[in-house]
Amino acid sequence: MIDNLPILLVEDDVVDVKTVKRAFKENKILNTLKVVGNGEEALAYLRHGGAYANKEANPRPGIILLDLNMPVMNGIEFLRAARPLGLLRGIPVVVLTTSKMENDRMESYDLGVAGYIIKPVEFDKFVEAVRTLELYWSLCQLPHPEE
Repeated sequence: MIDNLPILLVEDDVVDVKTVKRAFKENKILNTLKVVGNGEEALAYLRHGGAYANKEANPRPGIILLDLNMPVMNGIEFLRAARPLGLLRGIPVVVLTTSKMENDRMESYDLGVAGYIIKPVEFDKFVEAVRTLELYWSLCQLPHPEE
């Protein structure tokens, strides 16, 4: 997926992180998956701050998979903070959430997300959602990320 660039997963739920990893394995997605637990950590990762200062160990992601419901800084707050700083320039963000609330979906798109996926409960449907996401991004021509 996306020229083997790392994928940043912004997710606080350990079970959901394991599910994403299993779905990646099922779909033979070999990209490195970097995981942070909330929007503040995602901002630090993108800024190469704190624990993420090593740019070689924490390269710019090719895509961000973003949960909305997280402690400290949720997904919407992250988008509001990151967009004006230019941190998301050239990085597609796909919301991967349990939220079916129309206002979450609308605000996410208003803040520039590339897609909004409601996490399927059944694992095989989750694997299929990840397969579809991988196929879509493998066909898309995205700008090459810059530092």
